Amino acid sequence: MGAGLPRVTQDPTDAAFVQNPYPVYDRMRALGDLVWWDAYAMPVTPTYAATGAILKDRRFGREPLSPPPVPDHLRDFYAVEAHSMLELEPPRHTRLRGLVTRAFTSARIAALAPGIEALCHALIDAFPDTPFDLLPAYCTQVPVRIIARLLGVPEDTAPQLLAWSNAMVGMYQAGRSRAMEEAANTAAHDFRAWLLDLIDARRASPADDLLSALIAAQAEDGKLTRDELVTTVILLLNAGHEATVHTLGNGVKTLLETGLRQITPATVEEVLRFDPPLHLFTRIARQEVEVFGHRFAPGDTVGCLLAAAGRDPGFAPDPHRFDPTRPTKPPHMAFGAGLHFCVGAPLARLEIEIALRVLFARCPGLRLAGAPVYAPIYHFHGLQALRVSR
Repeated sequence: MGAGLPRVTQDPTDAAFVQNPYPVYDRMRALGDLVWWDAYAMPVTPTYAATGAILKDRRFGREPLSPPPVPDHLRDFYAVEAHSMLELEPPRHTRLRGLVTRAFTSARIAALAPGIEALCHALIDAFPDTPFDLLPAYCTQVPVRIIARLLGVPEDTAPQLLAWSNAMVGMYQAGRSRAMEEAANTAAHDFRAWLLDLIDARRASPADDLLSALIAAQAEDGKLTRDELVTTVILLLNAGHEATVHTLGNGVKTLLETGLRQITPATVEEVLRFDPPLHLFTRIARQEVEVFGHRFAPGDTVGCLLAAAGRDPGFAPDPHRFDPTRPTKPPHMAFGAGLHFCVGAPLARLEIEIALRVLFARCPGLRLAGAPVYAPIYHFHGLQALRVSR
């Protein structure tokens, strides 16, 4: 495994790496398009070219060719994951993504803008006069409440949704423990049971929301099974806020550190390029493939380093400088690329732009009240706290 590839030894839970992984990515990139990361026992792509090529190459996918056995203490978690379009390939992926896209229309997303802005103002109205943590007060609240509104999930359940989501996402963190696995399994079980009750109630009384649209799709023979419906809603709730929370926190931190305040669509793209919320996303070879001088056997895994791609000087000159005037074409890789490109990207962009614009318009004197610290949640990348004063 990894024969012929340059090897890198880097613990993804190391404190220095968690706080600033970009120098490590630079060292990886200097070794080539593919390097062997010992900690993950797989090749990874530190360059923009390799990351984009593999994400778009249909010879690589997400489904394991031979699914590993599921341990008893994770049965509920994987019973949900088994129907996630994030982990599927065509034709199931095509069917599920098509249903979501049909209900997740640009018009429906655009109609959320006034509500997003009003929510931002309401949250800012509640800011204390003393130093506080902006993450729970603002960055977390905007995306979780908006995805709840879009789906038609009661907004007052946001704290519980966050708790379930955080527990389930723990399954993707480097160095996860048995306790984290058990917490994820319990969260998946409880989240599913709660959703089934909500679906039954909404089926009896439909509304103009995404959940009702998906329930209607389930009623169409063969369109959506009950398990697929539940998993799709869980995926949309979890993915619909988790990465946006990190992006907002990372973006505010960067803007405060650089002193920049003008918020435009280009600012949002630069935030996503400069310090994205997801750093590593894997693909599995579906057949024998040779790319960038390396031969993958069927079933081999490769890690696409989305954040390293964004700091590739071949993609973005002077890549470690935050520059909102930077051209946005070609695109960064923060939302992925190819078949599994993030279906919620338009909503995320809208939320980030409005949340940042309103925050800095209302709080022109906003400043850091302590050194921001990133949480040990790799392969995600987000702050543990963001203490500010206004």
